[in-house]
Amino acid sequence: MRVVVEILTGSLFYIQLGNDATVADLKREICDQQKLPQDHLILFLDNYQSRLIDEDGDGISLIDCGIHDGSHIYLFFNPLKDGSTHLFVFASPDLFLG
Repeated sequence: MRVVVEILTGSLFYIQLGNDATVADLKREICDQQKLPQDHLILFLDNYQSRLIDEDGDGISLIDCGIHDGSHIYLFFNPLKDGSTHLFVFASPDLFLG
């Protein structure tokens, strides 16, 4: 499957994965392609459910997360390096459109 990933800046890139890929596989591919540390990624799936991808864990399959060929994923990056366990929550812009 091929998914599109959008960084907060609006830049898009594509990730090609097998149909049996997991969230961990997706994160690994993003990190390899974009040179980002895997433990700082926050992934958000843009679909009718609008949900955080890794809320079920890295071992879950992408298909079980609702990700399929052509899915659009937003990539946020948590820059904290102080050992903090703060979780950032992002709202889908669609939630605020009337």
